[in-house]
Amino acid sequence: MAVSLGVLGAGLAPAARADANDDKFIQLLVSDGITHESVPAAIGAARKVCEYLSQGMTPNEVVTDVMNSSSLPDYDAGYFVGAAIRAYCPQYMPPPAPPQI
Repeated sequence: MAVSLGVLGAGLAPAARADANDDKFIQLLVSDGITHESVPAAIGAARKVCEYLSQGMTPNEVVTDVMNSSSLPDYDAGYFVGAAIRAYCPQYMPPPAPPQI
């Protein structure tokens, strides 16, 4: 599914060159079949996810924002936010589930 990141990516300058985190993020999207019209816009939007989280938004609020500012359906918006967290701000990943006994 091609994505236009619209408002979420508005006003973001394209990255001069991709770094390892950018590559990881794009690969995560590709592995789930999420395509994008602009790599720099997708990367900028992913970095914005981390900014929103650092400002106190919950992951669910960020997913809603992604859905409202892009053409992504709910599952893909959730995956996009999760991929952004994994690549750029892993401190916001949920704690692992405790082992079941």
